[in-house]
Amino acid sequence: MQIRLNGEPHDLSGSLTIHGLLDTLGIEAERVAVEVNRRILTRSEFSVVTVSDGDEVEVVTFVGGG
Repeated sequence: MQIRLNGEPHDLSGSLTIHGLLDTLGIEAERVAVEVNRRILTRSEFSVVTVSDGDEVEVVTFVGGG
């Protein structure tokens, strides 16, 4: 299965939830915002929304500083 992740093609071996995708990427779910097919997800949706072939996923990491 192939998705677009932050504008780049990305292959997945099977269906994953957003939380599962973030885990495989080594990204902490608490520190990101996720958009799937131009819809921003709430954090509670990360464990129920699954990624499908052809989906466009954007993951934005929050960076602190000052």
